[in-house]
Amino acid sequence: MFKLKRVAWVSLLLMGTLHAEVVLENNQWQVSVDPATLTMKVTAKGEKARLINQGVTTQPVTALTQTKQRASWKWPQHAWTLELDDTDLKVTATAQKAGELTWLKQPDSAIGEGMMLPISEGIYAAHANGEWRQYLLNNVSELDSSEQLSLPLWGLDQGSHTLNWLLINPFHNRLVFSPDGKEGIALSVSHKFSPLAVKQPMQALLHLGKADVLAGAKRYREWLKTEGRFEPMADKLATQPDTRKLLGASHVYLWGAGLLSASDVTDWTGLANQLKSNSPLAKALLPNLSQEVKTLVADWPKQPDRYQKRVLLEEMNLGLLALARQRWQKDEMKVAAITPAYADIREQVAQEFGTFLGKDPASWGSGVSQRTFASIQKAGLSRLWIGLDTWEGGLWHPEAIKTAVDAGYLIGPYDSYETALPLTKDPSWNTAHLGADVYKRCAIIKADGQPRAGFQKSGHYTNPECVRPLLTERITAIKKATNFNSWFLDAYAAGMVFDDFAPTRKHDEAAVAEGYVASQRVVSQQMKMPLGSEGGNATTVRGIAFAHGMQTSVFGWGDPAMYKDKKSPYFLGGYYPHEQPTIFFKPVPLKAPYRSVLFNPANRLPLYQAVFHDSVITTHHWGNDNLKFPEVTVERELLQQLYNVPPLLHLNVDTLAQRLPYLKEQERFFRPLHEKLATQALVGFRWLSPDKRVQEATFADGTRLIANFTTRKFTLDSDTAIPSSSLVALRPGQKAVYYSPTRRTDVAK
Repeated sequence: MFKLKRVAWVSLLLMGTLHAEVVLENNQWQVSVDPATLTMKVTAKGEKARLINQGVTTQPVTALTQTKQRASWKWPQHAWTLELDDTDLKVTATAQKAGELTWLKQPDSAIGEGMMLPISEGIYAAHANGEWRQYLLNNVSELDSSEQLSLPLWGLDQGSHTLNWLLINPFHNRLVFSPDGKEGIALSVSHKFSPLAVKQPMQALLHLGKADVLAGAKRYREWLKTEGRFEPMADKLATQPDTRKLLGASHVYLWGAGLLSASDVTDWTGLANQLKSNSPLAKALLPNLSQEVKTLVADWPKQPDRYQKRVLLEEMNLGLLALARQRWQKDEMKVAAITPAYADIREQVAQEFGTFLGKDPASWGSGVSQRTFASIQKAGLSRLWIGLDTWEGGLWHPEAIKTAVDAGYLIGPYDSYETALPLTKDPSWNTAHLGADVYKRCAIIKADGQPRAGFQKSGHYTNPECVRPLLTERITAIKKATNFNSWFLDAYAAGMVFDDFAPTRKHDEAAVAEGYVASQRVVSQQMKMPLGSEGGNATTVRGIAFAHGMQTSVFGWGDPAMYKDKKSPYFLGGYYPHEQPTIFFKPVPLKAPYRSVLFNPANRLPLYQAVFHDSVITTHHWGNDNLKFPEVTVERELLQQLYNVPPLLHLNVDTLAQRLPYLKEQERFFRPLHEKLATQALVGFRWLSPDKRVQEATFADGTRLIANFTTRKFTLDSDTAIPSSSLVALRPGQKAVYYSPTRRTDVAK
């Protein structure tokens, strides 16, 4: 009898927690939610109901209140609020304690015709495209909303309308794809309430959009503006005058930053003999040379061949770098010791080796040299952003940097502060040597009290607020010594953020992201230099003017065929030779499924551009320049021109003759358009053919760019026919301008 009474009592208790579904509605749509499971159905006006959340584990519900457009209730550990406002449903969850909450389980049936995903610039994953399903499951099955998504959102194409989830709190969110039946794909979304920010709510916005694949991106742009988190390019041009030089500029990475070039040597035998002498610099250099070069110098041939000259000079340049680094790479970081180290050694080279070199050290250099910038000017390229792999090239060649600046170019170094290395680790990664104090004190600390390992498990990731004084001091000193008029901060805008449990800081992901933004503003606003960074993800984009990696990002990371197997045809290459690393210059074929999935124009969307085109100038990642993958050069050029973003190319002395004309040809079309459109929003995108291979992008001033990716002519109207693999620009009141790239495997060699 007792057991029966107990069962009855429990049943009554459970019945008391059951509630009918919550229904919120207006004249646009209806949203019904089961408060115990979050099972959610959406019914747009005139459409059938769509299940978009199949629900989570049943929870007891208390304190349920509801009006026609607002509902709230409590679970044992969480409180929920849903608010319907026009075409937005705002979902808010708060927590009693730290922990992870899975709140959305999106079934395959919710997808409709396809998903809009801001992976890099943006993709359209058609529901019928099984290859995309496999790629999502096998290659990007788990996504962090700050780092792996360029925008914290995704959309569902319902044909007559779109449904778009915007993660208003873009941090601590995890998206996981999993199979749904034999051919479907499900998406679950979780939010972690961090111990450092338990009171920060999970906030998401479900937006009912028009039949526009950019609807979610446009709504996010509106939200950014409302929150004061959007920085127009027009404002940057007003406050940072040099930023105007980015308009219409192609982007290049210039290699060959060593002190000396082969053309500087007037007497090879004399140079080799001097290395065998007892002069102070020669004695210091000798231990830094390989046994091969020591043997070569000991028995220098009367007629050295090209290889012998190259290897001698390369190791001499590397040895000089090592000597300079030894002067400042110490446990106690003294920024004041950095710039004199390179100037002093250059002067010592002039004194001890000058007899065998060109007389004027200002004329020395290979890629980074006055000769190179004269060649670029002669090629007719008047707008460029030029990046060096390190600021050391500027310290060796300040006169060459000044030549580039005087020619009207923006030029700046790759710089890095996100990882700090210990003194004994990889001295060649010079930018990450920040001294013992920063290495220890500024390390991001995990919840277990241990430092978080840095890039590729080297050193420690650092807290940007802690590092900022050193960043400011070092950039200021190097800028003064080199004449650089631009800068590039690696990874700061890539959206990679962590909780920092260091007792003196206790910064959650949002605070770390704000730390990156604050450091970026030091460079761009206080120092007034056009600043770039990797990625440009929405969570960390403020404070920069340009970003590398959005148009073509890193892909296949960790794939042995691309990154490890040197015999593989898909191997991307290594970081040697130093003046022309194969990883940047070697053309390679694309491995399946990357070509068909990532580079098929029918799968691409300008989601990021719909938000940030008139705020941040984006282009390819430096590992994937325009000529890296010859099979898709044409498609990538057309996409680039369609989105009105610049090309990116690697250059060195040996490739100038082949690659500068290639850049010049693209500039003729790109520059005049970008000078007008860089301050214009991208407001529209549509497919003009059933196969999605004729595409139109529209800008706020009425400019229409139409790309024909097919192998046949496309007739737009009686006045406009677009040849195959070509693009036309239609500007209000002006004649049509056409662009037709050609496959140039020769310049990729």
